[in-house]
Amino acid sequence: MSKNKYLFPLILVTSLFFLWAFLHNINSILIPHLKKACQLSDTQSSFIDSAVYLGYFLVAIPAGLFVHKYSYKKGIILGLALFGAGALLFIPAANAQSYTFFLVALFIIASGATFLETVANPYVSVLGDKKTSAQRLNFAQSFNGLGACVAPIIGGRVILSGIEHTPDELKHMSVAQLSAYLQSEADTVKLPYLVIGIAVLILILLFVFTRIPDVKEDDSAVESHAPGTDFSVAVLKHKHLSWAVVAQFFYVGAQVGVASFFIRYAKFVADIAEKDAAFLWGMIAMGGFMVGRFAGTFFMKFIDPAKLLSIYSAISVLLLAIGLTTHGTVALYAVMAVPFFMSIMFPTIFALGIKGLGEETKIASSFLVMSIIGGGVAPLFMGLISDKTGSIQMAYIVPLICFAIVLYYGIKGHKVVKA
Repeated sequence: MSKNKYLFPLILVTSLFFLWAFLHNINSILIPHLKKACQLSDTQSSFIDSAVYLGYFLVAIPAGLFVHKYSYKKGIILGLALFGAGALLFIPAANAQSYTFFLVALFIIASGATFLETVANPYVSVLGDKKTSAQRLNFAQSFNGLGACVAPIIGGRVILSGIEHTPDELKHMSVAQLSAYLQSEADTVKLPYLVIGIAVLILILLFVFTRIPDVKEDDSAVESHAPGTDFSVAVLKHKHLSWAVVAQFFYVGAQVGVASFFIRYAKFVADIAEKDAAFLWGMIAMGGFMVGRFAGTFFMKFIDPAKLLSIYSAISVLLLAIGLTTHGTVALYAVMAVPFFMSIMFPTIFALGIKGLGEETKIASSFLVMSIIGGGVAPLFMGLISDKTGSIQMAYIVPLICFAIVLYYGIKGHKVVKA
């Protein structure tokens, strides 16, 4: 079968990597923003990440079952429909100034993104030579890096107002002044999420009228379960997959934790204003993340993916240790350097985890996507540490520990043990 017939569908599916990157990386803006607009503690603001990653946890298996029963294309269309509906719900949530409403909207968006990730990651991985699956998936995820770079820059300019009142100033406002201020803060999310909803509708139309072939995976690499029983937790008997699920849980926890509280961290260690911190995170940190994806794809031509994963996770541990023990620009730039090195981790863990699983790839993909719940757990612990100690800097010990576990996976946990 000609490879050219897959080119446009592959380009279209690759565009989805940008879409869910926007969801994840806008959270670093929403957390400090809704903390102001809804008057939240650090722990309460971390529920933003929890709502998103709970969506992944609860919907990953149903998404995999849906795609397994129907097709990649139908999974994408359903995912986009949920994503767009959740985005549009931000408008009534802002009108109501309801934090719970915002969390529900984020959960629905995340449910849609779960379908998209469950489809796109294995789809890109199996479209081509299995020997270069990690390299190919890293290339596709480079467009995820583009979304990760753009989201905080746009969000910082469009959503963040730059108005940062002290608790004392808020106490001295009249009821009418406070209400007007909080409503103005909540309203800034309306336009960007309306634009997202419209963009997603356009994508739905493109997918409806484009032929998306359903590629069959190669079953020959490892022993598979009998037909009818392969879609179960039994797939976790493959140790390289079960360890990948663990590693992915902690990696996503680290990635989300580092990003989510960066604006608060920048203020704490270097007295950086919220708009400036958002720009630094988007332009430098997530710019590094995007460059890291392309660089990682290149390095994997010469360095084994598991070895590169080990090197990068070790460097990330070191950088966070610096971020924990110093102040000023040294601490700030140490943390901003982490995204370059974490850039290859998700796709590399994913590709190593599904290696040689054949038709079990779809359910394995669901478990790996489900493990993204780590992104909802790590920030919660970071918020608790910050509220208890009064130091958001101290909370960065959580992602440091997470990267140490990823290091173990790169050294040993990724090794395939045939049944």
